[in-house]
Amino acid sequence: MLVALALSLGFAIAAPAVSQEVPKSKQTTLGKYLDPKQTFELVNKDRAKVLFVDVRTSAELMFVGMTQEIDAHIPFMEMTSEWDDKAARYHMVPNGAFVQQVEAQLAKKGLSKADSVVLMCRSGERSARAVNALAAAGFTNAYSQVEGFEGDLSKDGKRSVNGWKNSGLPWDYKLMKAKLVP
Repeated sequence: MLVALALSLGFAIAAPAVSQEVPKSKQTTLGKYLDPKQTFELVNKDRAKVLFVDVRTSAELMFVGMTQEIDAHIPFMEMTSEWDDKAARYHMVPNGAFVQQVEAQLAKKGLSKADSVVLMCRSGERSARAVNALAAAGFTNAYSQVEGFEGDLSKDGKRSVNGWKNSGLPWDYKLMKAKLVP
C-alpha cells in the first residue's frame, strides 16, 4: 500500500511541468502542462475520466501520423490554400467551432468542463492557445502537452528533439476515421 501511495504521489507531483520551465510561447492561462509520457500515463491510468484531443490540422494528421491514444481529432486551426508571405507558409484560419466540438466530445464521455482535457498539437504552441480558448469558455482542468506530436526543432531544423513520436509512444500513419470530428 505504501508503494502504491508513493507511486501515485510521485505521478501527481511529476505530472504538471513547472511553468518557469515552459517557454513563454507554450504557456497557458491555466498553467497546466504535461510531457508526452505523462500524457500517456494519465490517459491510460483512467481513460474514462480524461479527454485527449489532437488539435493539429487535418493535413498534419494525414501526412505526419497520429496516435490511437487520442479520443478525438479537433483542429484548432486549419490550413488554407492561400500563401502567407510574412510567415512563409500557408495561411491558417481558426476553427470557429473548436470549443463547441470539444464540449460535444466531453458530453459523449459523460465528462464536464471540470474534468481533465489534454490537448496536443505539433510542438506545443497551438495547444497552449487552444487551452486558453477552453479556459475562456469555463474549462478549469485543461492541459497542454508541451512537446506536441513532433516536438521542438533541433539545431539542424529537424523535429527530433522531443515530442510524442520521438518518445517511443504508439503512433501510426493510418488515420482512424472514428476519431476524426467532422
